[in-house]
Amino acid sequence: MSEGKKAIGSQLDFSEPWSIFRVMADFVNGYDSLKDLGPSVTVFGSARTKSDHKYYKAAQKLGYMLAENGFNVITGGSAGIMEAANRGAYSSGRGKSIGLNIELPREQASNDYLDLSLKFDYFFARKVMLVKYSYAYIIFPGGFGTMDELFEALTLVQTRKIFPIGVFLVGTDYYKPLLDFINASMVSEGAIAKEDADLIKLTDDLDEVVSFTKEHILARIQEMEELGLTKLTDYARLKKFHEAHRIKEA
Repeated sequence: MSEGKKAIGSQLDFSEPWSIFRVMADFVNGYDSLKDLGPSVTVFGSARTKSDHKYYKAAQKLGYMLAENGFNVITGGSAGIMEAANRGAYSSGRGKSIGLNIELPREQASNDYLDLSLKFDYFFARKVMLVKYSYAYIIFPGGFGTMDELFEALTLVQTRKIFPIGVFLVGTDYYKPLLDFINASMVSEGAIAKEDADLIKLTDDLDEVVSFTKEHILARIQEMEELGLTKLTDYARLKKFHEAHRIKEA
């Protein structure tokens, strides 16, 4: 290729109209790679949490518990809490351990505990994939990125753009001040309704997270039956999961 053509190609790659193809590539890659997943849970949290920290250990334990109960575990694919959850799921060998990473100047390397690793150019495309295939969102302590993902998930559930799923904050010491603000300021000022605040479940009980998520699968199955959606592939997949793991009706 001539130098002139290389220069033109470089300009096209980074011009705004042509960037739409990079966006499309993110979505196509994500949908194509994840469309056949069974029930999954997404774990969010800081990439900076060290392996000897209590939250790292809790995320690793939870990842293992979820996989043992048949769930795939999805994370952002990097270090810290994400690595811990993937590590736990990977060590189980039952559910798949999945990392959806992002190209960043730092903290972008994928961890070593992934059955499937995808890379995204755009945060918004990655966030769609992180939430689309999950039946619970579990948010461990984290920074701005984790807060962004938390409130994105809450907004989608609040507005019923996705089936109302569990949103768990794991780390009562870390997140209690945030919940105090939500209730004392956002609810009291009418910015959100009380039932919106109730979408959040603050806990350190990992068994509760797993149990609620399994119950949620049953609720989803029942809703789809009531709506006459039993011919959908998702219904067949959930029904199979339900029967395989003997989820008990309340």
